[in-house]
Amino acid sequence: MPARDAEPFPRAVLDVLETAGGRPVFEHGSRVVSGAELLDLVSRIAAGLRKNGLGPGDGVALVLGVDPEAFATILAAHAVGARVLGVRPGLPDDQVRHLLGLDITAVITDSDAAAARATAATGARVLTVDSLRKSRAEGRPRCAGRLADVARLIHTSGSTGAPKACAQTYAAMTDAWAARPDAWPPAIRELASRLDRFLVFGSLSSQVMFEYAVLTITAGGAAVVADRPGFPEAITRHRASASVFTVPRLAKLVAAQRRAPADLSTLRALMVSGSPLTAARHREALDVLGPVVFHGYGQTETGMIAMATPADPPGTVGVPPAAVRVEVRAPDGAPVPPGVDGELFVRTPAQAGAYWADPERSAEVFTGGWVRTRDLGHVDAGGHLHLTGRTRDVVIVNANLHYAGPIERVLAEHPDVAEAYVVAVPDEDTGEAVHAFVVPSGGRTPDLAALRALVTHRLGAACAPVAVTAIEEPPLAPSGKPDKRLLSRSRT
Repeated sequence: MPARDAEPFPRAVLDVLETAGGRPVFEHGSRVVSGAELLDLVSRIAAGLRKNGLGPGDGVALVLGVDPEAFATILAAHAVGARVLGVRPGLPDDQVRHLLGLDITAVITDSDAAAARATAATGARVLTVDSLRKSRAEGRPRCAGRLADVARLIHTSGSTGAPKACAQTYAAMTDAWAARPDAWPPAIRELASRLDRFLVFGSLSSQVMFEYAVLTITAGGAAVVADRPGFPEAITRHRASASVFTVPRLAKLVAAQRRAPADLSTLRALMVSGSPLTAARHREALDVLGPVVFHGYGQTETGMIAMATPADPPGTVGVPPAAVRVEVRAPDGAPVPPGVDGELFVRTPAQAGAYWADPERSAEVFTGGWVRTRDLGHVDAGGHLHLTGRTRDVVIVNANLHYAGPIERVLAEHPDVAEAYVVAVPDEDTGEAVHAFVVPSGGRTPDLAALRALVTHRLGAACAPVAVTAIEEPPLAPSGKPDKRLLSRSRT
């Protein structure tokens, strides 16, 4: 843990940029930006923010693309001690208005169109990156964040309901390990050694994308912007050594490599996260892509909880590092022994402390210093963490609750099923029943009777699907995770 008398976040990141000096740290098309150049950009934007009266405690919304200026603006907003809210590009107008209504003092954009949209959506001041960067650099940027203040609001994916704004303090961000090699857990240390050229795409407002970019630069690599993030083309075009993938994107890459292998010789790490990766999918990815798959587990509320390296058992998310505490609890709150499923409660160095302006839901999740993940899982005898489902992802048959996760895992064991997604459907006799959506394996259409027999044998008749729908791929939420609510609606 860093000394509390030192400057808070982003001091460690700025020190990394200062040490990098003339080394390339960001690449955008033909443009290569060194550590010194990026640090100067941070200094000038921070000076511009201060000149506009922004400082500790002010709410700053960032409506930015993916480039060195966006990365520098995020760091500059934190340097002045603001409460930073990233607004992901492409959101509907009503969601943008909602986000910009969260006590925002100023909106920072990088385009005239974004500025006009922000002006229409809020009464806050609108500043442009171009105007801020023209300020005179303030030398070594000072970091004015107050440890107890909220440093950023990060929105959950909304995969289990309405997105919530996780409030992370400057103390928590200062305790994060991405820019502190002395604090890297073993799995992160191994990953860091492979981050020569990390592909950045989508939005730097993404918690995962931003923190892996920080980790990459700290490890001596460069963040490389992929304006056209199609895979595997982006990997080969940018000679990328690493990228972040969701499970559905990984499945597409594996299928593409089986059909027509691309030259992925530069690839050394795929950080797969967002949803559990079945053991079968995990093994297949390792077989096809080689020892490059890192399977991460974390939440917006917690940051990283655990990460499996290519050497860890497929289907697990690795061994939680020493700085992270994980308790597996029964419904009555009592800890359960190794190998027994329960709900996961965790503590991490950089976890959020609450949901912004939402005390009721905060009390449900942030309890006694622990974060209630609402995920189900267990720790095996070797200390590896296994994810088995979600506490609210259930089917209630004859008033008995059955978790979707175990049903999906059994269905995915059938040789004709590559992926399985279970939703609850109304049933006149039992109240609810199981409807399974499956991605066929090898073009073979799974047989309903065979799947029912498999699930009945393993989990009982109540868990057997009453219907199976074959799909090419699951619909995705904006986060990139499979969206079961859209699957449910597709039945009607």
